[in-house]
Amino acid sequence: MKSSSRIAPAAKATLIGVYNADGGIIGELSYVLGHLIGLRNCSLCDISHSPVKMKSSFKTLQRELLEQHGIDVRMIHRNERNEREATASEGREPCLLLQHADQSISMFLDSAELKTLAGNVESFEKLIYSRLDMFQLLDK
Repeated sequence: MKSSSRIAPAAKATLIGVYNADGGIIGELSYVLGHLIGLRNCSLCDISHSPVKMKSSFKTLQRELLEQHGIDVRMIHRNERNEREATASEGREPCLLLQHADQSISMFLDSAELKTLAGNVESFEKLIYSRLDMFQLLDK
């Protein structure tokens, strides 16, 4: 019997979302408690997550970008960045970086742009597609 699983194409670029929060149990709890009392905010968290889990519409966007356009989307916390990611984003979190096929990294969406989206995945998607078109990363 044949397997019907589809293999995703190799990514031609990667979008790296950098949350304005640390990962791990202590980092997550610190963010949630700080967010509840108004001391911490991450507009990228608001876009990708509901109060309890990742939004299904965000997961769908990730899958579509990879399957239809070869654009991988990876989400990381501040303390999970490698040296190149940290250099590109330090002090600018939350943000979305673009790692090109040659492994160079550039800013894709900055914190001010993410904040204007007010947690809306549909608006985030429109902005991503507009920017990917500008970078000529969409297949025509």
